[in-house]
Amino acid sequence: MVQLEHGVKVETHGTTESLQLSSEDTLGNVLDTTAEKTERSEIWNWDDDPSNPYNWPTSQKVLQVMMIGWAAFTTTVGVSILSPAHSQFMEEFGVGSTVAILPLSLYVFALALGPIAGGPLSETVGRYPVYIGSIGLGTLFTLGVGFSPTFSGLCVLRFLAGFCYAPTLAIAAGTLNETFEPVQRALPSAIFILTPFLGPGLGPVIGSFVVNRKGWRWTQWTTIFFAILTGITILIAKETFHPIIKRRRAKELGLELPPSSPLSSKLRLFLTISLLRPINMLLTEPIVGFICLYIACEFATLFSFFAAFPLIFQGIYHFNIEESGLVFLTIVVGCLLGTVTVILCNIFLYLPKASKHPDGHVPPEYRLYPALIGSIGLPIGLFWFAWTSRADISWASPVVAIIVFAWGNLCVFVSTTQYLVDTYHGLTVASAMSANGLARYGLGAVFPLFTVQMYTKLGTGWASSLLGFIAVALLPVPWVFFKTGKRLRALSKHETAENSPK
Repeated sequence: MVQLEHGVKVETHGTTESLQLSSEDTLGNVLDTTAEKTERSEIWNWDDDPSNPYNWPTSQKVLQVMMIGWAAFTTTVGVSILSPAHSQFMEEFGVGSTVAILPLSLYVFALALGPIAGGPLSETVGRYPVYIGSIGLGTLFTLGVGFSPTFSGLCVLRFLAGFCYAPTLAIAAGTLNETFEPVQRALPSAIFILTPFLGPGLGPVIGSFVVNRKGWRWTQWTTIFFAILTGITILIAKETFHPIIKRRRAKELGLELPPSSPLSSKLRLFLTISLLRPINMLLTEPIVGFICLYIACEFATLFSFFAAFPLIFQGIYHFNIEESGLVFLTIVVGCLLGTVTVILCNIFLYLPKASKHPDGHVPPEYRLYPALIGSIGLPIGLFWFAWTSRADISWASPVVAIIVFAWGNLCVFVSTTQYLVDTYHGLTVASAMSANGLARYGLGAVFPLFTVQMYTKLGTGWASSLLGFIAVALLPVPWVFFKTGKRLRALSKHETAENSPK
């Protein structure tokens, strides 16, 4: 008998050799180092294995980013592509102005709830089956929306479509983390995070032309077209969840696998990680709580524009439905500028700082540079928009103001998301991101329901200024974390990074 690493014993009986795993070892720490590839047991190094997503060729990694990008775009374009149909809903189904916004709000609310089921499921069966199931089921319900003869049926099906599509947003961060090493994640992360912002920006543009020329039901056929493109990219993508891949490799190499966790353990993990821990972290972790509040308020402001822009640009500047839809291109322009800002901050600020920590333990606070810059742009854009949206001032002024807001919004979102991922470890990261998604989409679903009333009663100037005051109140959040992040992490009940800027 020969003792190898991590408690793996090789027992020799004549000419036959077999590997037995001690009951104290988990699959992860054993498969990272050993396997039986031939009769002379050789050490298997997961770090060098070609099936490890970190070792995939660049072309395959690009396909993975393309797949999650298309999935995120399809999911988020479904949010807003229906927003120009507000008047048609009122006319066709005889509902009021607030009720006509429900198909949009229910879809957004579903995006907050969908990850609760999709996230844990992806860590049981793998990421790939969840992508297939999400896009497939979401497309079926979208088809149902297009054929719905009643408004109540339309609302229910919109909620179900959003609920099914939502996991593609929740597990994409995991796919990126499993495909790229930490130092390589900045560019693919920035590119991916851009796509959920392009969806709300391009959705009303596409929807305004489709609704005006073909009717609201064609918005759903358009969404299905994007879903088909996403399905094609999924077919050429691969599984990235490391434990699933390791299990497959273990079977290929003849390793004896430990028994799977019982159903009761999986259920307890689901309740803890997916339901209770995110809410607990929202309430007890200052880093999670304040970042989620900040992101939720700015996302809610963005979603309120779906109701505010038609009201302002059609009411003040007398734009038609297609022209008011084109205004949303400013959000796309702002997001593109934000992406460039994030990439430049990574090149000129983050990487030079990270190079001073060759051990790989880079302080999470270095991720906050784009947020520090973007936090200033948010209130500037909102106040600029508030007090230049007047008939005696060119429409170009509030349009440019929206670009500034969208730029700051993306900078803050990308930066704080990367900060959360670097701050927390293990399954706690999933809980922190679940809390983030629950907060931003939950609040984003509510704001459009009272946006029209707020702008009608307060006027464009003060209604937009109210959103600006919220941005001012939350502006210190990334600055405080940059200065006091180390102390706050030390107070956390969960495992966090230990370093901070010096």
